Order: sequence, then structure tokens, then C-alpha cells
Amino acid sequence: MSTASVWPLKAGAAFELAADLGYDGVEVMVWADSVSQDVGALKKLSKRTGMPVLSVHSPSLLITQRVWSPDPVVRLRRSVEAAQELGARTVVVHPPFRWQRRYGDGFADLVAELEDTSGVAVAVENMFKVRPPGGNRDARVSAFRPSIDPTDVGYRNYTLDLSHTAAARMDPIALAGRMGPGLTHLHLADGTGVPKDEHLVPGRGGQPCAEVLELLRGSGFDGQVVLEVNTRRAGERARRVKDLAEALLYARLHLGQ
Repeated sequence: MSTASVWPLKAGAAFELAADLGYDGVEVMVWADSVSQDVGALKKLSKRTGMPVLSVHSPSLLITQRVWSPDPVVRLRRSVEAAQELGARTVVVHPPFRWQRRYGDGFADLVAELEDTSGVAVAVENMFKVRPPGGNRDARVSAFRPSIDPTDVGYRNYTLDLSHTAAARMDPIALAGRMGPGLTHLHLADGTGVPKDEHLVPGRGGQPCAEVLELLRGSGFDGQVVLEVNTRRAGERARRVKDLAEALLYARLHLGQ
């Protein structure tokens, strides 16, 4: 379970809920929550709850551009170092923003270097276009370079995010095919096709979540499936617990577990 799945609660709540519900481990979303930025604190949480950190989501969001450093190269390097210290095998990262020219020019080489020297998979995530401010309702622009599809560049490892494919109106089965054996990480969520990142509980939108899971099951996939769902409107604990339990059950059912 991604720690983002309990927002606006903090990382500690995610570790505890993941343990209570029987998840295998957590993905740490590094963002404004100070605990998510503190490897020592994360180690203590992991030990106390018995939840290993299986992956680290680098601070790639617009709201995390100052976390650890304003330099995106430093942020990605620190994410890989954190993954090594925590025993996580994967770092999830977004492609560079269009305005990050220097970072974008060297991004593919940086990813390859970090993987070669660390043994950590740096899995580049598919993104989506957004409606520009003041634009017509059908207009879409990409904030990423060279595109929202990381297979346009080609990396060793990819993260397939099903909320992002929904927002992009992209076929996730076809994208998984383009990722091929490089598909090492799945963000399991759902979406209705509106141009925003909904991260619905799988089965509550229009994405072929079950088909993607069954495809992975039949392909010998040995990567990680991470529930990254939005429970911020849950309000009370019981509803958040219900949503996260349902998401886990859905994943295990369609993975044949």
C-alpha cells in the first residue's frame, strides 16, 4: 500500500493500517510529511509494524519540488539512497517536467547510472495530459518531456499507473505491451476518464484493472503491485479501512492469491 493512500493522514498511519489489513508492505511517497523524508523514522515504523518498505516514490510532484532539494537530480539520487537504506528494490519517478531542460536532457543517462551503481530499479511512470487554464473543455496539454509515455524514450524499468492511463484516455493493455518485460511496478487504481488523477479504488472506474492483473499473473510478473488509491474523502476511519480492505481483496483475487 502506498502511504499516499491515507492522505491527509501521515506515513505512520499508513504503516499501521497496512499491517492491520494484512498488506505485504508499503511504498513510501516522499512529500511534505516530515516522516516520509526521514529514513531513520521510516526504519522505526517498519520495525514496529512489521511492514517492510518495498518501494520509494521520489518527490516528483509539483508540490514536492522543494523536498530534500530544489535540484531534481539531487532528489532522485536521495530517493535511490533512501531505497538502499530501507531495503526497497524500486524507486518510482515521474518523467521530467517540460521546463526542467537540463534535468530532462540528462534524465535517461541519470536513471541508467543510478540503476547500474545501486542495484535499485528506477521505474519511470506514465503520466497524463491536463486541461490548460482557460482552455476549452476538450483541450489537453502535456507538462512532461518528451511525452506522457515513457516508452517513447525507453527505460529498463517502468511503473504502469492505471489512474494515469484513465486520465490520459490511454489503453493500459497496449501500454503494458509496449513496456514489455520492463514493466516492473504497477500502481493499481481506477479512473473514469476525466482529465485528472482520481486514484479510485479498483473496480469503481472504467479501467480494465482486473484484466491488467490477470495479464501480469499469466506473464510471470515478479514485480510489485501497489495500491495507490485516494481516501481523502473517507472522513471517518471505518470508511477508509473499508476502501483499503476492498482494494487489497480485489488485487489478491485477480492475482490469483
